[in-house]
Amino acid sequence: MPYHKDKQQAYQAAEQSVTEIQNTINELVLDGASYGSQLAHLKNEVNEAYQQIENALEVASETQRAQLQQFKSDLSSIVNEVNEQS
Repeated sequence: MPYHKDKQQAYQAAEQSVTEIQNTINELVLDGASYGSQLAHLKNEVNEAYQQIENALEVASETQRAQLQQFKSDLSSIVNEVNEQS
C-alpha cells in the first residue's frame, strides 16, 4: 500500500505544479513594470513542474501516466504562448 500512496502523492504534486502555473499565467501582467520578474518566476515554476511530472511518471499508473503526459503538453503550450507574447 505505501507504493500506491507514493504514486498518488507524486501525481498530486505534479498536478498542483501545473495548477500553480496556470494561476500564474492568469495573473501575468504583460505591460506591467514587474513583467520581467513575473516571467522569471514563471520560468522557475515551469522547470519545477516538469521535474514533478518526470518524478511522477516514474511511478505512475497507466491512468495517471496519460494525464501526466497531458500536463507536459499543456506546459509546452503555455511556454510557447508566453514566448510568443514576449
